[in-house]
Amino acid sequence: MSRIRRLSEGTINRIAAGEVVERPASAVKELVENALDAGARHIDIAIDGGGRDLIRVSDDGIGMSAEELALAVERHATSKLRVDAGGQEDLHDIATLGFRGEALPSIGAVARLSIVSRTRDADSAHRISVEGGRVTGVEPASGRTGTQIEVRDLFYATPARLKFMKSERAETLAVSDVVKRLAMAHPEVGFTLTSTERNLLRLEPELPGEAGRLMRLGAIMGRDFAENAIAIDAMREEIGLAGFAGLPTYNRGTAQMQYLFVNGRPVRDKLIVGAVRGAYADFLARDRHPAVALFVTIDPRDVDVNVHPAKAEVRFRDAGLVRGLIVGALKRALSEAGHRASTTVAGATLGALRPETTTPAYTGTWRPEPRPGFAEERGAWQGAFTGLAAQSARVEPLPQDETETAAGFALGVARGQLHETYVIAQTADGIVIVDQHAAHERLVYERMKKAMAAQGVARQILLIPEVVDLDEAEAERLAARAGELAELGFVLEAFGPGAVVVREVPAIFGKLDVQALVRDLADDLTELDEALSLKEKLEEVCGTIACHGSVRAGRRLTAEEMNALLREMEATPHSGQCNHGRPTYVELKLADIERLFGRR
Repeated sequence: MSRIRRLSEGTINRIAAGEVVERPASAVKELVENALDAGARHIDIAIDGGGRDLIRVSDDGIGMSAEELALAVERHATSKLRVDAGGQEDLHDIATLGFRGEALPSIGAVARLSIVSRTRDADSAHRISVEGGRVTGVEPASGRTGTQIEVRDLFYATPARLKFMKSERAETLAVSDVVKRLAMAHPEVGFTLTSTERNLLRLEPELPGEAGRLMRLGAIMGRDFAENAIAIDAMREEIGLAGFAGLPTYNRGTAQMQYLFVNGRPVRDKLIVGAVRGAYADFLARDRHPAVALFVTIDPRDVDVNVHPAKAEVRFRDAGLVRGLIVGALKRALSEAGHRASTTVAGATLGALRPETTTPAYTGTWRPEPRPGFAEERGAWQGAFTGLAAQSARVEPLPQDETETAAGFALGVARGQLHETYVIAQTADGIVIVDQHAAHERLVYERMKKAMAAQGVARQILLIPEVVDLDEAEAERLAARAGELAELGFVLEAFGPGAVVVREVPAIFGKLDVQALVRDLADDLTELDEALSLKEKLEEVCGTIACHGSVRAGRRLTAEEMNALLREMEATPHSGQCNHGRPTYVELKLADIERLFGRR
């Protein structure tokens, strides 16, 4: 008797469902993607019990006929694959969001599925139901143009899966995240998401173009992101990159606000982690992360969207080309931002200066509440502040002609120095406070970078080449990037299977633990496809040199020196932040200062 047997159709469908529908959020993703592929302009999503009890997705797309409804719930039936000239489906030319065997039969195998759909030219709608894999016949029904899909009692047919469900709140948050990502990718479509009669998300369709995309991103990622983002627009070998990236001073403690979309499909990919970190490596400490939303447009034949059951990952035919495009575009945009720092810096500063430290963070609409003793308290606070400043403040008289030209400079004209550390400049509509040491350190560092780019990184030959043992895959990865590492002054080559030999290192390193650095590089290339350890080591050494060669805190500057510092900052890219993403200056608008003192 043969021990090998065919699985039943129901078991096959439930296995497929386990690959595609891991949790309610997975089902929502599949259904919303189908609605987008159907040309919907508005999509309404309702869930109950975190999506376990109910998922309802309604759209105004093209709808399905009775015949199409019957096919839609069959395994491996699809409308998403193009047929080539020979009549064969092309699995390498997928231009839609759907298709990995299609999800409807998989969902119907583990839940109670009901679909009502009507095409634009039909007189009425039709309904079909699937419960635990059992399909009912198509029947007439009432319904508007488009499709409404209801999924009830998810995983009732596979109760073992219910044990792995998280709390209702956690599942609801996962559904919300999925919908937000799809909404970011498709700003021209309106979305609503409700949970047990409670509105979680309501987004109106945005106009096409960059402005509409930024409006949608701001609605989801926050107004602060929209105010502190720089536009990305680049093309390389017919691969397009668009989107927005946050200024370095607008950073986060995690990488959760980094989004990548490929041909309108939200994906999570280590490529973006390495590329973004590489682009921002000059500006942020390793434990800080920028906020970005990047949209890649590429020929469908050059990207495989079927490498992951839930289509959450993709594989590029030329990953290096895509990575280079992302790094180059981000670096160029950050450079063009000049000395600009995020608006959140001023808001945080004003919040810290307010006498009432227990009130919420500054929002731009704060008004002092009239209460007993407020005027006396404000007067005392102002007096204390003035007395403190007077102890170590030095005011430079402003010649008449410089007063008149203050409006012509972004960072204004120097008005004085506090504590021999902070330069105070007057602008046309406010003041700028500059950390003289941090600002000059950045300027010196940028000069060093420019010199290294022009002349290359000086190298020194090791008297005794150092052999580093690794596993074979790590050694191969390092050897494959030998050319890139050599440009950074680090010369190595393969040394038999599972080893590399290092012959030269950057001259500015001095004493160096070669073994540790090579292993860190191998880890970086494995996890991020980016030689970050070497770059960060170079930046660390350059930063130390820049620190020692810059204007120190505690040094008195003349008016000419202060103004020279301001002018060089205006002309130097990235001068708005130090190497760790902290601001080098704070700008306070006169209107905000007046609010601080209760004048508005």
